[in-house]
Amino acid sequence: MAKTEVTSGGEIELRESRERTLFAAMSGLGFQSMSTMLLSYVLATMIAEFGLSSAAGGFISTVTNIGMLVGGIIFGTLADRYGRPRMFAVTVALFSLACGATAFATDLALVYFFRFLVGVGGGGEYGVIMAMVADAFDSKKRGRVNSYVTISGQVGSIVAAVAAALVVPVFGWRGLFLFGALPIVLAIWAHFRLKDSETWKKAVVERVEKPSIKELFIKGRASTTIRLTIMAIAQVAGYFGLMNWLPSILQSSLGLSVSGSSVWMIATIVGMSLGMIVFGQIMDRVDAKVAYAVFLVASAIAVFAYSFADSAILMLVGGAIVGFFANGMNAGYGAIVGNLYPVEIRATANNIIFNIGRAVGGFSSVAIGFFLDNFSLTAAMLFLSVLYLISLTCVLSLKTSRSDA
Repeated sequence: MAKTEVTSGGEIELRESRERTLFAAMSGLGFQSMSTMLLSYVLATMIAEFGLSSAAGGFISTVTNIGMLVGGIIFGTLADRYGRPRMFAVTVALFSLACGATAFATDLALVYFFRFLVGVGGGGEYGVIMAMVADAFDSKKRGRVNSYVTISGQVGSIVAAVAAALVVPVFGWRGLFLFGALPIVLAIWAHFRLKDSETWKKAVVERVEKPSIKELFIKGRASTTIRLTIMAIAQVAGYFGLMNWLPSILQSSLGLSVSGSSVWMIATIVGMSLGMIVFGQIMDRVDAKVAYAVFLVASAIAVFAYSFADSAILMLVGGAIVGFFANGMNAGYGAIVGNLYPVEIRATANNIIFNIGRAVGGFSSVAIGFFLDNFSLTAAMLFLSVLYLISLTCVLSLKTSRSDA
């Protein structure tokens, strides 16, 4: 009887630990997405206030993605060495405070600086979250669990849209960034409530060397790391390119206000969330290659077709379809990295791969601004379609064997 009680108590403790991990992961990614996406709703206003070109305005987003790469390099290895919860709290605190500080920027240089710090915190947090989830759940559930976590990022984007509609008309763009400091509450909670997983503790005891970036390129992992990085670049280029410019495109082409464009963005985000659920199910129940191949081909077609939308209803429905396929894939990266890399380098792998993708793919905001200034929306969308097809060639040659560690 005593043994049964101990086992039961251990199961309860494990379940509660998983629940706290899932809550932290969903809340953390949701708040990080919110803090990042707030920019998209006031980018046009900031461009006008600071007298910027579209390319210079797009660089505000790009510098955030560069910061994400820096944060990924720093906090990925720190999380693998010293534990996920501690680094989770630090990264959430960093992007929260930096987002709030953006409200007090007096010139473009300070905007760049604070948004860079938002990126450092957000980029560092991403790999920590994905490693926490991979540590807590086995490989047969990671696709679905990661889809739930990634959907929370879209909830964060919806919160950003609603906040923009409510805050900007009253307090302006500075008030919106001040609102973005709220996640500091989560950082404080995580500091006191999150604990290291038994999986990570065991890996720490058994490992011979400290985790490092070189581990991603030895023991036959180099080709996998390169292919996943190219895929991440294409994914991020589509995600941030569309999400940062769609509100401005809607405001200029349909004459919508910030509040009006937010409605269209919410429709796109709903499409993304449904796509993530479907993608996670296909990935776990069928195969990762099948899921990526279907969504990449559909994304290339949908993104290009979207450039021909010439009415409010077509932009609304088209945005949801583009979101479903192009950004539904976002649910898979944390899961596939968790499956292909062992526990002792999961945070490093997630942060390096995805944040290189963010840093390089983030230049799509500048590229799209260039295409819009000098060519057309069709040219900008064709650019993204080509990236999705390049990603398709990578996924078809990827070895997707699972690791249950």
